[in-house]
Amino acid sequence: MAVPDQELTGDGSAEGPDDRALLAAHVAGDPDAFAELVRRHRDRLWAVAVRTLGDPDDAADAVQNALVSAFRSAGSYRGEAAVTTWLHRIVVNACLDLVRRRKARPADPLPEDEGRHPADRTDHIAAQDVRLAVEEALSTLPAEQRAAIVLVDVQGYSVDEAAAILDCAPGTIKSRCSRGRARLLPLLQHLRNPDPDGDVPSPTAPTDPPTPDGSPGT
Repeated sequence: MAVPDQELTGDGSAEGPDDRALLAAHVAGDPDAFAELVRRHRDRLWAVAVRTLGDPDDAADAVQNALVSAFRSAGSYRGEAAVTTWLHRIVVNACLDLVRRRKARPADPLPEDEGRHPADRTDHIAAQDVRLAVEEALSTLPAEQRAAIVLVDVQGYSVDEAAAILDCAPGTIKSRCSRGRARLLPLLQHLRNPDPDGDVPSPTAPTDPPTPDGSPGT
């Protein structure tokens, strides 16, 4: 897994323009540099957004708004954090803004299962039940706790990486995760055998990440 504060090239190697060079080229007027940045990092930005918000449409809106903001504010980047951390911070802030603004809405209905083998249909419904239960449980957390849980327990970022993305102290991340896990455990205990560590089961992986221009995939 590539850590979010690592400056990357297109193939993850040290050759070619890194993220900082691409962002500088974008600021200087290169019409293709920002699209390359998005291409490199869109999958993880999308995964963070969709798991924080629990809804692909909301995630697409948040990512698109964040990328527009990053595109326009690139000149304010001062290099104090890696470009990937800067991008993740903008996306997470867009998600948290949306969480605070939106009204609660009912869960989407399960999709039609016509034509599925009965065993496949049962597995699919079970996976949907787990995903919806996790999303519903996450939605009960305060926005800051939810973001910390998604970054650390779902996406696998270290505490230090999550702290850099959320622009707070590592101790704050640990506290938010601890409190969030304590609130989630009784809501999710029925999904698995008791786990003394209180780990949170991950929702099913999102599909259809945004395209390089920030719009949702097909």
